[in-house]
Amino acid sequence: MPESEHEPRAGGVIANINDPILVTGAAGFIGTRVVGNLIQRGFKNIRCLVRETSNLTRLNEVAGRKTDDVRLHLFKGNLLAKEDCLNMTREVVLIYHLAAGTGTKAFSDAFLNSVVTTRNLLDAALENKSLRRFVNVSSFAVYTNRNKRRARLLDEDSPVEKHPESRAEAYCYGKVKQDELVMKYGRERRFPYVIVRPGSVYGPGKCFVPGRVGIDTFGVFLHMGGSNRIPLTYVDNCAEAIVLAGLTPGVDGEVFNIVDDPQPSSRQFLKLYKKNVRDFKSAYMPHPVSWLFCFLWEKLSAWSRGQVPRAFTRREWSAYWAKTGYANNKLKDRLGWVPRISLHEGLRSFFNACKGK
Repeated sequence: MPESEHEPRAGGVIANINDPILVTGAAGFIGTRVVGNLIQRGFKNIRCLVRETSNLTRLNEVAGRKTDDVRLHLFKGNLLAKEDCLNMTREVVLIYHLAAGTGTKAFSDAFLNSVVTTRNLLDAALENKSLRRFVNVSSFAVYTNRNKRRARLLDEDSPVEKHPESRAEAYCYGKVKQDELVMKYGRERRFPYVIVRPGSVYGPGKCFVPGRVGIDTFGVFLHMGGSNRIPLTYVDNCAEAIVLAGLTPGVDGEVFNIVDDPQPSSRQFLKLYKKNVRDFKSAYMPHPVSWLFCFLWEKLSAWSRGQVPRAFTRREWSAYWAKTGYANNKLKDRLGWVPRISLHEGLRSFFNACKGK
């Protein structure tokens, strides 16, 4: 029997292999990989929160690879229901919180499904009094990237949006407010947390061209990124970083950005995507032109009193298309993480999966 089975913190981790661990959003693109990574590390008591409407195909594939002594509990619940939160967090020592409001354009829905749900989960964990760490999975979308020094790297000390309601995306608003809530619980209630912020997560199961490369809103793909680096992280690399953020001692209250290296340019990614998946027409917009486009759109939206939606603003431009580099030193130094799937291998796997879509 492994030593860690007797000593909860043996082997440099904060959880015993038999301790209950909760993964919310467990049926999602990243969540299934987090569950799989925990199983690979020998953890045997994993609760998986899934929605009633969740597609469980990928999670069932993960469950099919587990050994008989691993208990994988599917919990069909709702984070808006406080009783469900109390039940799913009972005796849990570690929570990986991946469930969030995605795909909505309404700020109220983003707040409800990212902030209210998180508050219910935090309150339930506090009431049950067994939690050792809460890992909140955030996003690069929270960073403002405005008024930074030229060629400055985006890292964990970079400024976060102070007025996310002024951005055109509800997802950013929800994630900023979610992070603020978790940090508040940490300050005021001594709640043990770590926040991780993945970049553009890619891999089989999600075929897309990152928005940092460009947009296809107008019938032709507008290539906005140019020579900008794209903060890609392969889904399995990302999942491992998330798991390590929960297990590594001595990092409570820390924030970690998740991004692989090397990071391809927007132009390189688009060229490879066209070559390996499908070709399509695109038009490059140099940075001054794309900034002017966003500026004029912002003014048009204000002039129309919202009849033209604020889909493109200077804040969006700064967050996604301003020239930026991305650092992962803290992730490597503090968590001992390395991207095990190389960029070449990751892109090959990703492009092969996208061909059939």
